[in-house]
Amino acid sequence: MFACTTRLGPSDPLASVDIVRLGARSGLLWRSPDVVLAGCGTTQHVDVDLTGSVRTAQDQLAKMRGRDDLQLPGTGPVGFAALQFDRDAPGFAVVPSIVLGESAGVRFVTVLSDDAPNSLADVAIGHVLEAVDRVLATPLGNAPSTVTLELDRTADSWRDDVVAVARDIISSSELEKVVLARLLTLTASSDFEPARIVDRLAHRFPAALLFSIDGFLGASPELLVSRRDRTVRAHPLAGTATRLDDAERDAAAVAELLASSKDRVEHRITIEWLLAELLAFSSYVDAEPEPSVVTLENVHHLGTLVEGVLSEPPASVLELVRALHPTPALGGRPQGDALALISEIEGFDRMRYGGPSGWFDGDGNGQFAVSVRTAQVDGATARIAAGGGVVAQSDPQAELAETQAKFRAMLGSFLA
Repeated sequence: MFACTTRLGPSDPLASVDIVRLGARSGLLWRSPDVVLAGCGTTQHVDVDLTGSVRTAQDQLAKMRGRDDLQLPGTGPVGFAALQFDRDAPGFAVVPSIVLGESAGVRFVTVLSDDAPNSLADVAIGHVLEAVDRVLATPLGNAPSTVTLELDRTADSWRDDVVAVARDIISSSELEKVVLARLLTLTASSDFEPARIVDRLAHRFPAALLFSIDGFLGASPELLVSRRDRTVRAHPLAGTATRLDDAERDAAAVAELLASSKDRVEHRITIEWLLAELLAFSSYVDAEPEPSVVTLENVHHLGTLVEGVLSEPPASVLELVRALHPTPALGGRPQGDALALISEIEGFDRMRYGGPSGWFDGDGNGQFAVSVRTAQVDGATARIAAGGGVVAQSDPQAELAETQAKFRAMLGSFLA
């Protein structure tokens, strides 16, 4: 297979297509502030092994490169990947035969074909238009008439038997932080329509990293890592306050979050770890001196932008994902002890929740979100997880309230 990437001018029929709408309906979508990608057509899978040589996946895409006059992140063949939280679990990327995208303000289309084309005309533009129109014309199913909710354990049990136990272990050990989650399963009277859910997420969370990959849907506020040539960025979030309807009380909650020693400690653990990990790949890396408040529909977070310049030759985005996942924001610190405690007391398989979700190209560029504010949709069933970081100063009741606020962020798009 060979790829041909072509810039789309204003008069091109594909230039007016809503990329997010296309990706929501095809089931292959990524939207960030600077890159939007939607895949459709036939697909193939490329293995992504976080415990082995991730370079193999990138090399497979590099072999597919044909003509690409743009040479922008996301042009050429692209793999969409939603990997599991468990690093040892097998993973894969989906490589579509058609990608409609926008990168750095430039609209383009990439098409894979059996022969190396010199222009888009060589791969039959009519075929591409038909494939895109077919996806957009597919009618959405009716919304389920009823949806039942089931928690993996009661709120009191999670608060007392999971969070409080973890807090006490942290207080009497060298463990600094552990992130613990709860599972909510939705069962509907008929199949959920992922495209409708993604449409709602797109409108409710316009600044989020929006994705739909193999039935895994998300609107994550947290950038795990991005790589554009030699520039590396991450935007970790740690420390949370529930957003309140009353403006005065909400402003007080934000001020309390900024002043909270518990949330500051939780955030500092993640930033210090991230800087140390990225330094091994970088000639320069630094973080903002103070965290800022990232406000979402239901919660406020402490966030810090981390940016650096990769050493030569620059590591690929998949190599960076392998080094950074899971961060203390989703696992804990020390990592090994935290993951062991999660396995011991959390009580369910996270699957893709908390894993890396994003895209990569044959040049090693890409963007991956931390998979929070997500749902795995399988027919009439959907799994939603929400968690929080536990440190020695944690209040179990406050941690419970944090997960309830995070659940509401996703439930609003299922139950609207």
